[in-house]
Amino acid sequence: MSLREVLTSRGAPSFSFEFFPPRTADGTRTVWRTLRRIEALAPTFVSVTYGAGGSSRDRTVDLAHRIATETTMRPVAHLTVVGHSVAELRHIIGQYAEAGVRDVLVLRGDPPSGPRAPWVPHPEGFTHAHELVSLVRGMGDFSVGVAAFPERHPRSPDWDSEIRHFVDKCRAGADYAVTQMFFHVEDYLRLRDRVAAAGCHVPIIPAITPATDVRQIRRFAELSEAAFPEELARRLDEARDRPADAYRIGVEYATAMAQRLLAEGAPGLHHITLNRSAAARDIHRAVLSARRSPVAGHTAAAA
Repeated sequence: MSLREVLTSRGAPSFSFEFFPPRTADGTRTVWRTLRRIEALAPTFVSVTYGAGGSSRDRTVDLAHRIATETTMRPVAHLTVVGHSVAELRHIIGQYAEAGVRDVLVLRGDPPSGPRAPWVPHPEGFTHAHELVSLVRGMGDFSVGVAAFPERHPRSPDWDSEIRHFVDKCRAGADYAVTQMFFHVEDYLRLRDRVAAAGCHVPIIPAITPATDVRQIRRFAELSEAAFPEELARRLDEARDRPADAYRIGVEYATAMAQRLLAEGAPGLHHITLNRSAAARDIHRAVLSARRSPVAGHTAAAA
């Protein structure tokens, strides 16, 4: 089955997990310990990110290939427009196919110097993600995912432009979408409803990012321009010197958010692991437990 068929035919929501390709031998050992723990959960898929400007290209291909051949999991390999000619993109897509990877998550991507740096298209490349969606779809039997932005892409001038660009990706052949980081459920619901009103009905999977380290998560939120809840920030700041308490606060908030998203009809959850599985697994277990016992565990913490 294609990933879209899997996502649309399941009676239960999908559960997936995101990893980045490690740079060192120690990092490789860590990510494989994490992958084996995640494999025991039988996820719908696991995704492998792609460094800015293709900085992790070979490592992304290698990790996705190893997941495809050495585990029972379905790998989804990211691929970005930025910094690549069309010829280079064709070559990378061919590498994915040769590695047995048939699921690609397409993004325009951030410039190598950072998400706020000026966007400069490659002179022989693409400008928009929908162009890469079309290329991937035209090169074989691939399932294609795209990014969705619950708070609008930082470079979008308004919501009309944001939705128009998203619909362009759907029309180019996107099978599903995974959101960027966000912390307010209403932002996801507004995006979903706007997309549906525009006639696009691909599954939009919300990404769940546990805020267990306030300094780290603030940095990520600033880079992506995600609104970080003031009350959550205050509680994490107060627990800065108590890691166990900060961990519990972050996991509880993410769990409540995940439960509400599913209750509101989200097709699944995509857990950001940062290559370590403890928080993602705790959230996953709590969500599954609450689904088996609907009256248990739901809180109103996620706003």
